[in-house]
Amino acid sequence: MESSLIILVCVILLILGMAGTFLPVLPGLLLSLAGLLIYKFGTDAPLPMIYIYIFIALTIISTILNYVIPARTNRKYGGTRWGSVGSVVGTIAGMLFIPLPFGFLIGMFLGVFLGELLHDASDKKKAWNSTKGALIGFLYGTGFNFIVALAMFLVVLFDIFKS
Repeated sequence: MESSLIILVCVILLILGMAGTFLPVLPGLLLSLAGLLIYKFGTDAPLPMIYIYIFIALTIISTILNYVIPARTNRKYGGTRWGSVGSVVGTIAGMLFIPLPFGFLIGMFLGVFLGELLHDASDKKKAWNSTKGALIGFLYGTGFNFIVALAMFLVVLFDIFKS
């Protein structure tokens, strides 16, 4: 395949990857990583391998943190272990059983709220604060994903124009 066509496909994947950090229907960082890998191995790009290693590591870390951060911030905002467990269970249940693009989010927030209510049904304010903490954690994770995807895009873009 012609090098300019491969580069075009890579840039499209990188842009879709950045969009995917916000849109749950797209696997954001995986698309970005695919674009980076295709650029590195599908062209004669002199991109150093250290970038590949770093971005693979950041993608793995980000995938793990997407499940951990909402549960941790839930606790920071007064949530209990019940809310943290509810966050993880709700996220998984939302992905499986709520047929909406944002089903995992709805599931996560419902899981935190219901988990806290199961712990203490009389304290709805605490359950609400815990849910706000999970939302803030989700925003942190999404922001981290976007920064990593943007960094991949910029590395490829700078390498294209450097050549």
